[in-house]
Amino acid sequence: MPRIYTLALLALFASNGLGQNVDSIIQNSVRANSKDWDAAPEYSCFERDRESNGGTKTFEDLMIFGSPYQRFVEVNGKPLSHPQQEEERQKLEKTIADRRNESPEERAERIAKYEKDRKRDQLLMEQLTEGFNFKLMGEQKLGGHDVYVLKATPRPGYRPPNMDTQVLKGMEGRLWIDKQTYQWVRVEARVIHPVSIEGFLAQVEPGTQFEVEKMPVEDDIWQPSHYAMRAHAKIFHVIGHRSQDDETYYKYRKLTPEQALSEEP
Repeated sequence: MPRIYTLALLALFASNGLGQNVDSIIQNSVRANSKDWDAAPEYSCFERDRESNGGTKTFEDLMIFGSPYQRFVEVNGKPLSHPQQEEERQKLEKTIADRRNESPEERAERIAKYEKDRKRDQLLMEQLTEGFNFKLMGEQKLGGHDVYVLKATPRPGYRPPNMDTQVLKGMEGRLWIDKQTYQWVRVEARVIHPVSIEGFLAQVEPGTQFEVEKMPVEDDIWQPSHYAMRAHAKIFHVIGHRSQDDETYYKYRKLTPEQALSEEP
């Protein structure tokens, strides 16, 4: 193709947004999500979990002295009975009292466990830029947002930094990224070939998939609104194991700095 036509096509893509540098989109989105991740402990919310029988349980997710606590509040969209509410109130009060009276060493150990879990999940997010190649598929409207649509495929030669990120080697996905804020409006990923987990006699199987949807809770902060996961694995490479989660999050409330450290009922 003559060079003039190549330049004309590039100009056309740039004019309709498809010329946006894919690496730039991903890097901006990782920065936006890192900011959301750092802000997450500043919020409480409600969480509705769908069970395998189709029923639901709803919890209020609270931060109490530096780590989360779930207060059970509803079954199938209906408030707990008065005896159950009283039982949950007593559990909450006991948790607050226990955490208030724990030693500095006990508190540090509890918070460290919470932070360890958060850092594990954050590393998975950060490794997206290392473990995948991205292709811009186009643009569309999703949930009232103008989004870039990107496809993610495993990057040949990628070496996961630890056991927790091994699964990235066998996954592919799709991202819907808000054009204005670079937030992840939706992410879908699925395992396309088995991945052995080093250090364990187990492997993650095709059929494993997850999706995450996010929503704005402040002008520049987004948090999850929905998470769904269906996992297929083989333990000892023989015994099949399946699990699934479906969680909806809503009514986010920002805590004051004092509440984030000592949330009271």
